[in-house]
Amino acid sequence: MGSGIAQVSAQAGWDVVLRDVTDAALTRGTDGIKASYDKFVSKGKLDAADAEAAFGRITTTTDLDAAADADIVVEAVFEKLEVKQEIFRTLDGLVKDDTVLASNTSAIPITKIAAATGRPERVVGAHFFSPVPMMQLCELVRGLKTSDETLARTREFAESVGKTCVVVNRDVAGFVTTRLITALVVEAAKLYESGVATAEDIDTACKLGFGHAMGPLATADLTGVDILLHAAENIYTESRDEKFAAPELMRRMVDAGDLGRKSGQGFYEH
Repeated sequence: MGSGIAQVSAQAGWDVVLRDVTDAALTRGTDGIKASYDKFVSKGKLDAADAEAAFGRITTTTDLDAAADADIVVEAVFEKLEVKQEIFRTLDGLVKDDTVLASNTSAIPITKIAAATGRPERVVGAHFFSPVPMMQLCELVRGLKTSDETLARTREFAESVGKTCVVVNRDVAGFVTTRLITALVVEAAKLYESGVATAEDIDTACKLGFGHAMGPLATADLTGVDILLHAAENIYTESRDEKFAAPELMRRMVDAGDLGRKSGQGFYEH
């Protein structure tokens, strides 16, 4: 996700610092960005000179101190509150007073992340969708103390990189999009687990019956079964709403490493 956000930002003319914890992770990220730019060039969707210029606007580092001069920081680490809070706590002591601190979280309440800082009014949710270069949506989320100015600046940034924004005005776990897809995936997994229908037929029903581009179980495989399980757990912990209680099947799939496309096996074989 982080590399995808870096890619579209650089392509839109922003100078980007891409930070990760290891050089190997950074190499994977920049290799992916270069391959994506090359693909767009080969399809005639991006000029080769523009791609080269965009790639040149990206620098990499393992040092979080590099965020000190940033106008906006977008955090895109995995979905664990304690990790995000530690990053935001550190950033709070590094960045400029007016820097926007945005989280790409898909389920964790922004107010909880902002509480680790002394500037909750500068913290906002900026939930980009994967793959970022292809997906148009960005979900902007107000924490309890997010200022209008912070929301406006984040919207300006997201729109500048080609995204259409929706605004979540109340900081509920899972926001709008993750609550909707998680509820659908959980119910689809329960139907599959209980033998009501095959994965293929559940997905076909959603595609042909509801006009969805992709069925919920194929979506789980694309996103990562582990990612959606964590999202369901986060939302259920906050809401105690039974529709977000993930079935045992999803837990066992994660235990077994059947995470979807990234592992080669999920609800489908890849």
